[in-house]
Amino acid sequence: MTDAQPRVAIVTGAARGIGAATAQRLAADGFAVAVVDLDEAAGKSTVEAIEAAGGRALAVGADVSDADQVTAAVDRIAAELGPPVVLVNNAGVLRDNMLFKMSDSDWDIVMNVHLRGAFLMTRAAQKHMIDAKWGRIVNLSSTSALGNRGQANYSTAKAGLQGFTKTLAIELGKFGVTANAVAPGFIQTEMTKATAERLGVGFDDFIQYNASQIPVARVGQPEDIAHLVSFFVSEGAGFVSGQVVYAAGGPRA
Repeated sequence: MTDAQPRVAIVTGAARGIGAATAQRLAADGFAVAVVDLDEAAGKSTVEAIEAAGGRALAVGADVSDADQVTAAVDRIAAELGPPVVLVNNAGVLRDNMLFKMSDSDWDIVMNVHLRGAFLMTRAAQKHMIDAKWGRIVNLSSTSALGNRGQANYSTAKAGLQGFTKTLAIELGKFGVTANAVAPGFIQTEMTKATAERLGVGFDDFIQYNASQIPVARVGQPEDIAHLVSFFVSEGAGFVSGQVVYAAGGPRA
């Protein structure tokens, strides 16, 4: 990478939380970053933070589960920032409920955003990576992929992303493209705050309880995941592909 021609990274769901932290870290690493979120205006704060630190970024609004919007978004990124060679599939939603209470829409929206979204974004971006003979794909899974009460939809989607990741590694490796997955444990974000609210538990108490269950005795922060993504997309990680790393403050299967 050079200052004149930085490589371009896309981070979905980058308006806040893990996505925002990852976008800012990649910008600090020297990437020009496309901040993709459902609401373009919501991504402006991430873009402003990147630009304030001397980086280059573009906010792009797109529903990652809509094929036409994804195509338009990636085409716009290629035209305005340059061909993307890094993709971080982070966009996600929660629709938690016990199986017998879970609606069809609860299931469908989680599958559409996590799985269909990752598929559509990757399909659109991979051609640029193949042309460049270099690329990095990082998919955000979760410890919930191992099973989690009240998250049949989310757990299934996050487990599916691990299979997706391994298949991408097999298919795209010969083109200089790696694919890996990060599976975070408890990360202190608006999403986990919403989970606490759903359970009727104060967020501070929720954090304290979860920290007590984690070997490193603290919950994770978005920056913890951003650091790991930074490694996976680095030049030095070119021989690491098809892996799932549980970033959970302790061992997971």
